[in-house]
Amino acid sequence: LTKLLSLHFSVIKKIAQYIGEVMEDSKDKVQENLLANGVDLVSYLTRFEWDMAKYPIKQPLKNISEALTKQVTQIEADLKTRSAAYNNIKGNLQSLEKKTVGNLLTRTLADIVHKEDFVLNSEYLITLLVVLQWQKTYESLSDMVVPRSTKMIAEDAEGGLFTVTLFRKVMDDFKAKARENRFMVREFYYDEKELKCEKEELMKLASDKKQHASCSQMVPTDSAELHLAQKTEPWGNLPRGPLLRWLKVNFSEAFVAWIHVKALRVFVESVLRYGLPVNFQAMLLQPNRKSVKRLRDVLNVVFKHLDEVAAASIMDPSMDIPGLQLSNQEYYPYVYFKIDLSLLD
Repeated sequence: LTKLLSLHFSVIKKIAQYIGEVMEDSKDKVQENLLANGVDLVSYLTRFEWDMAKYPIKQPLKNISEALTKQVTQIEADLKTRSAAYNNIKGNLQSLEKKTVGNLLTRTLADIVHKEDFVLNSEYLITLLVVLQWQKTYESLSDMVVPRSTKMIAEDAEGGLFTVTLFRKVMDDFKAKARENRFMVREFYYDEKELKCEKEELMKLASDKKQHASCSQMVPTDSAELHLAQKTEPWGNLPRGPLLRWLKVNFSEAFVAWIHVKALRVFVESVLRYGLPVNFQAMLLQPNRKSVKRLRDVLNVVFKHLDEVAAASIMDPSMDIPGLQLSNQEYYPYVYFKIDLSLLD
């Protein structure tokens, strides 16, 4: 059960943090999207009841444990698959977006150049793009440069992007002379189809990313759907993005399962500690940070008769408890397990 608790907590924390990553533009709203059975986490804990339908208590504890393990293992596997697909879209989009920034030597020219800037489909002439400070001496860099063919089509802090038209047979000579004069000729040839594909790919990736992560409202279409929507979540919280919707649903599933494992652990530990017949009461305490030590002292006094050795070890940290593997600070006369809700840290 200890390993199962660690597995569950690891998965719900991964999902919570991934929700934060997907909701990158609304990080302040991540916590309110971490729900269990449609309510906030504290409310779910304070109203917790064992789910008899999902985890029937008449079956052996081993079967319940195996069902909980199978459930969270499947969620973890699905999370890896879905996050990999989303990260691939996000990575490709970022790579394309990087090409739209930067200087004129490296950035994409798809949104800068136009068809009319080039001499196209000519057997003898070709238009090149030259970067950096242009000078009127370009005509003398090489023979057969078309006079007054230069045109500045973009400019940044480091210089400008200019066109120059010349005969194809002197292209290599022109490039060599340009390098000697500290001009850089960009290896670019106007291809309308290729530029269109690049723009469409950028738009598609941006659209795919938005659809995966969108939290747009989804208005119910009929009375039955309206009833279901009101029963599950407010309209404004219904996500259209399949990834975010999956994350929210499976965060709830994993969190609910985790609390059931906690309850199972409390039961098993109590039986092992105090024996049969079962005679114990589980409760949830949420003290203020300043009152934790005082609460511990009171609980130790009230329940010290349940385990005199443990109670004495708390008063005397140097005392060892035979057979106990936990540290003294984690062992008390009563069964205690912490529920950590710091899932975004």
